[in-house]
Amino acid sequence: MAANLRFSTGIEALALMATEPEKYRTSQALATVLATNPVVVRRLLSALSRAGLVTSVKGPAGGSRLAKSAKQITLRDIYRALDSGDLLHRGKHESEETRDLRKAMQSVFKKAQKRFEEELDSTTLNQLIKKSGRKVAKAAPETAAESPIANAGRPAPGPSSLG
Repeated sequence: MAANLRFSTGIEALALMATEPEKYRTSQALATVLATNPVVVRRLLSALSRAGLVTSVKGPAGGSRLAKSAKQITLRDIYRALDSGDLLHRGKHESEETRDLRKAMQSVFKKAQKRFEEELDSTTLNQLIKKSGRKVAKAAPETAAESPIANAGRPAPGPSSLG
């Protein structure tokens, strides 16, 4: 998946989780809403989990949810979790005729990358969701009875609504 598609899909998945932060979402349920394959969502969630943005629980009552509040997650956090490359790339082939031009391009690309990341760093997931007209729910403190780990082996209460 292209980096920019991974990034936007990751933002959308986290935004869905932020609307009901106490609820664990399955990759299948997220994939349905995002109109993508559950494998794509699992790969995104794995990267977001490694970055500490989501927490996941395996099993029949498991799923993933935000590890932090939407106010604490910046778009830069998401971008870095899902893509470690530069926004603008240049070819690896270099000739005598293009060497100086490529150095100048790289300087411009680095400045653009820095400004891009600064903008992402100034926008939280919460702010983006509010701009979309949706509300972010406040996470209720999890009790042992609500934990999927405590409920392993028992079906999750009610169908998962992502919308």
